[in-house]
Amino acid sequence: MGAKRQSDVKNVNMLKYFLIIGYAAIVILAVAAVATVSLRMSDSAIKNKVSSLVSSLNVQMGLNMDSYLDRMETIATLAFASEETYKYDATDPDNDEYEAVITEKVISDKLFGLCVMDNFVDYGIVYRNNHVVGKMSNATVKQFGDTIFTDMEAFISRQRTNDGWAAGYKDDFKRIYYVKRIHENAVFVLSFYADELVKVFDNPETMSDISVRLLNENYAVLYSSASEETGKQIPMDIMGRIMNVENATVLDDSYLVTVNSCSDSWRVVCSVPSEIILQETHRIRSFIILTALSAALLSVIIGMIFAFKLTKPVERFVTLLDSKAHNDQLTGILNKVSFEELTKNRIQNESGTVQHAMIIIDLDDFKSINDTLGHAYGDEVLAQTGSSLRAIFSTMDYIGRIGGDEFCVFVNTASPETLSYEEYIRMKCEAVRDSFRVNYDGEFEDRTISASIGYAFYNRDGSDFESLYRSADKALYDSKHKGKNICTVFTEGGGDEHE
Repeated sequence: MGAKRQSDVKNVNMLKYFLIIGYAAIVILAVAAVATVSLRMSDSAIKNKVSSLVSSLNVQMGLNMDSYLDRMETIATLAFASEETYKYDATDPDNDEYEAVITEKVISDKLFGLCVMDNFVDYGIVYRNNHVVGKMSNATVKQFGDTIFTDMEAFISRQRTNDGWAAGYKDDFKRIYYVKRIHENAVFVLSFYADELVKVFDNPETMSDISVRLLNENYAVLYSSASEETGKQIPMDIMGRIMNVENATVLDDSYLVTVNSCSDSWRVVCSVPSEIILQETHRIRSFIILTALSAALLSVIIGMIFAFKLTKPVERFVTLLDSKAHNDQLTGILNKVSFEELTKNRIQNESGTVQHAMIIIDLDDFKSINDTLGHAYGDEVLAQTGSSLRAIFSTMDYIGRIGGDEFCVFVNTASPETLSYEEYIRMKCEAVRDSFRVNYDGEFEDRTISASIGYAFYNRDGSDFESLYRSADKALYDSKHKGKNICTVFTEGGGDEHE
């Protein structure tokens, strides 16, 4: 009996160990199977989400580039404000020598006065006889030599506007040139270092792994977040994905690449290795393997920890990217695309009895702020505007920056019982206008920042986003037309202003 009992105990222990091992194996296989499916699904979800966010970032950078080039062209146009600039011809053999010297000094003084606030390498006029007036660096004169006029004239690629952009002259990609014809014997030249574009392609820290490049029509790199690429052809593994493509997003096992066209057949290209997109998931995969080995003993507890650990880092990673893509980085409020999307969705899901209002705010003479105090001060004004709007309106309201100095609010909150809805919105508009009554700094302290405001009511002035926005915009136009620093509500016969 003793031997049999020992045998039975041994058999029971063997059965117990077999059950434990079998249970552990089943749990490990089940956890591994679920983990594999979950990771594949999360990989796909993250790729699609990041693809959308990077594409939005690329579009925004393309718009930033177009805006920057437009600003440079505007600055160049200022040079034509002086009559001497577009009438004087240094190649005219009938020019009086003394009068020519005086005229060229007037032109030079004008040009130097205009370019002193910006980091221009060149800001001057080149005549057909290769004579130069204004700010023209010795390096430029030496590089172009006796063909400076003909070579500069060849940069004019837009016949309708008689101007054009160029880079890579004699394989020198350090500078970018803008040339505009003055008359048949003279062209205006503006140039700046390509490094200045770092302000245009400023990349959020959470997207620091994304490579950003500006390419010309020949796929040469005019600017790159990796500065050593400037002047070279874009890497072949990236070029193969964007060849002959204007606007597209390409996602495969190796790369996520987005391309977006901008001015003068140039392209903004953003790329990131797929491995970086999924690096958070790879860390989770290692953790899941260790968890599965322990799940044989503590399957319920480990299962709970597993679910938490699987979702928490992925949600945090996607949430951070989503915030950067949907918010305007300067002001911290919604960007134009996100504001329109949220507002349209809200209106589509509303019944006709719900009260809403749309308010458009436009800073008065904002260009003068940048011109007199600089763009850094202007950025501070825009950032402060975002802070003021967040303080005045509820977190339930949608607040967005929809243009350079234009903001829009879609009011979702109801008025207090002591006020009608019209009085409530009017009070909010007055609070916004009052928040702009701030003096300039320094020698311009006698001048103030102000804003013009137009607003309209949902259903009464428009039942969808487009019509409601048009009504508010018409009211804003009335405010500007009547003298600025005015709040105007939309009415069919013209806005009703209140100072």
